[in-house]
Amino acid sequence: MVTGVGSKHGIRVLEGDRTVVGVAFRPGGFRPFLGRPVATITDRQLPAAEIFDDIPTEPTVEAVEAMLRRRRPEPDPRAEEAADLVATIAAKPEITRVDELGRPVRQLQRLFADYVGINPKWVIRRYRLHEVTERLAKGATIDWAGLAAELGYADQAHFVRDFTKMFGESPTHYAQRY
Repeated sequence: MVTGVGSKHGIRVLEGDRTVVGVAFRPGGFRPFLGRPVATITDRQLPAAEIFDDIPTEPTVEAVEAMLRRRRPEPDPRAEEAADLVATIAAKPEITRVDELGRPVRQLQRLFADYVGINPKWVIRRYRLHEVTERLAKGATIDWAGLAAELGYADQAHFVRDFTKMFGESPTHYAQRY
């Protein structure tokens, strides 16, 4: 099964006694294998056989790695560009808006749809919201309204909505576990 980027919180329960091998591609890295925009599989699952015609009968890490190496595509500069932009977003907490990436917003939206599978605004929010969870894990006391403003939200309600959509619970409920 191939699973696209999930745009919201989800839980998947695996049942039975079959083997599961997971492969996580870096941002931009799956587009050359898929052969179409990654956004076409966002929030979707499809059988791996729709993409790969040589799936190993015994899905071990080694067998899956060998299959991917045989199909390794030529370097794609746009895939590298997408990966670099996501890395920049992850590394720079001060980036809270797409226009702060120094490129035309529409150009970034197309690149991200094609190579990442989700829009750059979502990626920025994802990393900023994960910073919140890291602060909570360290025991930080949170001023929710101030934090919402720091993260680029117009108000606390929008922050709470996005956090809940991403993590499946409100920030205060999440914080209670820390």
